[in-house]
This record gives sequence, C-alpha cells and structure tokens, in this order.
Amino acid sequence: MIEEVKKNCEEKMKKTVVALKEEFNMLRTGRASSALFDKIRVNCYGESTPLNQLANISIPEARLVVIQPWDKGLLVEIEKAVLQADLSVNPTNDGKVIRIAIPPLTEDRRKDLAKKAKTIAENSRVSVRNIRRDGIDEAKKLQKDGKISEDQLKTAEDAFQKSTDAYIAEINKVLEAKEKEIMEN
Repeated sequence: MIEEVKKNCEEKMKKTVVALKEEFNMLRTGRASSALFDKIRVNCYGESTPLNQLANISIPEARLVVIQPWDKGLLVEIEKAVLQADLSVNPTNDGKVIRIAIPPLTEDRRKDLAKKAKTIAENSRVSVRNIRRDGIDEAKKLQKDGKISEDQLKTAEDAFQKSTDAYIAEINKVLEAKEKEIMEN
C-alpha cells in the first residue's frame, strides 16, 4: 500500500523533471534548435497541425534553421505560423524552403532568459516539494487508518525526502546546463 504511494510520487517527480526539460527546450538560446518549433501549429487545410508533421526541419548551420515543407502550397501558412509564434525571428521564404536566421542574443536578453530559466526551475522544485507533501499526507492518512505502523510512516517520510532531494538536485543540474547554454556566445 505505502509502496504504491511511493511509486506514484516518484513517477510524478520524474514527470516534473521531464516537463522542465521540455520547457527549457522552448527557451531560445543563441543556437538554432528544431525544438524551438515543436509547439508551432500551422493552419493546414482548415486543421491546426504541428509544424513537424508538415515539413522537414533541419539545422544546416549553428544559427540557421531550414524548414522544407512536403507540400509547397503550405509555405505561406508555415511562414505565418512562425511569425505568430513570437520567437523573435524573421523567416524568409524563397518559394521552396523557409530559412530562419537565429540572431545572436544580446547580453540583456541572455540575462532575461537566464532569469526565466531560474523561475521555471523554481516552479519545478515547488512541484516536486508539493508531490512530497502529498505523499507524506497520504502516508499519514494510511497510518491514521491503521493500515501502516508509525515506523513505516517514518520510513516512508524518509524515502519521500530522499526522492525529493534527488529530483531537486537533478532540476538544479538541468538548470545549470541551461544557464551555461544561454550565456554562451
């Protein structure tokens, strides 16, 4: 019973870290990345479709993204979707592909992005702590109902704390890597 609670909390903490990494992928650094375009949806024949299902996204150079749609008729729609995505980039359409030059980040913009990354990471830490709290509350409820002993409760609390510490350390490691990436020239 308590093992289920531990497993459930561990799973939620893992998902929190995965979500953090996905969110960090959406932060624009000075380098081109196809992950920037993962959440862009294009109006394709009346349907909102993810860009990566309509085109090949390649990175031929460090600061250049090339989007090559499988249907050339969608070039204008893709260009419009990229502009609306508010990525601070300017796509150029040559009739066959869309080229997007990723401009280098200014020092102020880098600091803002680093601050934003810290905020995102802190939200993830709070989520992990809330998951720990919920797990401990569930364990206390089990103990109150007489389903587990006081010793088992204490052991469970220690396990929740260890998991929390491990996932917060992982969040810090991911944040550190992202900050380093943002501050690179």
